[in-house]
Amino acid sequence: MAEPSRKDVDNQPVKDAVGTSRKLAARMPRLMLEARRVAATIIHGLHGRRRAGSGENFWQYRHFFSGEPAHTIDWRRSARDNHLYVREREWEASHTIWLWPDRSPSMDFASALAEWSKLDRALVVSFALAEVLVQGGERIGIPELMRPSASRNVIESMAQRLVHDTREHPSLPPNFAPAPFSEVLLFSDFWSPIADFRRTIGQLAANGARGHVVQVVDPAEETFPYAGRIEFIESEGLGSVMAGRAETWRNDYQALLARHRAALRAETEQFGWTFTIHRTDRGPTELLFALHARMGANSMSAVHSRHAPAQAGRTA
Repeated sequence: MAEPSRKDVDNQPVKDAVGTSRKLAARMPRLMLEARRVAATIIHGLHGRRRAGSGENFWQYRHFFSGEPAHTIDWRRSARDNHLYVREREWEASHTIWLWPDRSPSMDFASALAEWSKLDRALVVSFALAEVLVQGGERIGIPELMRPSASRNVIESMAQRLVHDTREHPSLPPNFAPAPFSEVLLFSDFWSPIADFRRTIGQLAANGARGHVVQVVDPAEETFPYAGRIEFIESEGLGSVMAGRAETWRNDYQALLARHRAALRAETEQFGWTFTIHRTDRGPTELLFALHARMGANSMSAVHSRHAPAQAGRTA
């Protein structure tokens, strides 16, 4: 058999990425449909993200409080009864949110314990969250793939760019510079070395962007339900290892997992980011509610930071 040429070897990552994109394209309609279903559930539960603020759209009337400027009173509404009312406008502070779902080979893993692969779940959550956030007035982007947009067709836009991206897919997000007060959401299994993870998070947080790290794992990666003679193959080309009695590895594996996860959390929290673990045998709704709540808190914090006095220092 002839040896592969140097050109064939160099092009292999691209060929693999093309094949992966084709497989993803075949699954995409199902993922988009599931994302819309989940987004509809979230939107119904949230009843919107409206808050009082300095926007232009009317939100509600509230009672006038002593000490407020008289010009804020809505005299026409106040004339209807014996109370003074203020016409509140809806809070409008659209900001940019970057979503990055890991599409490296390790994310294709799905054990018999879960219906969805890690990649499929990461994409469903990304699509659903984008749909919810766009309806809340935010702008959504994908690093190096999609400029921030508030398009109502955000799921279609994201899906199209992901499917047609035939580059090699690394395990960590690209080095880009999110603007201050923007937010970054990373969905990955994060099995990369801690040093690489630390460098990536540090670069993304350097300008003041806030972020959320979601470790997406298959239940088998947590419980290690293996026994007997099993060959474990590393999905990203680092070789394989044979276990004679896999069950004897369980305790050591789980201890290693706990240490790695503790290091991920420590590096994330060092920059004021959040860290969440999501298992693919659980539904995505709880995760989306939690992320939405954290992002809402970050949005209000960003607004307060923008309007803080210039001499105010950052607290530790």
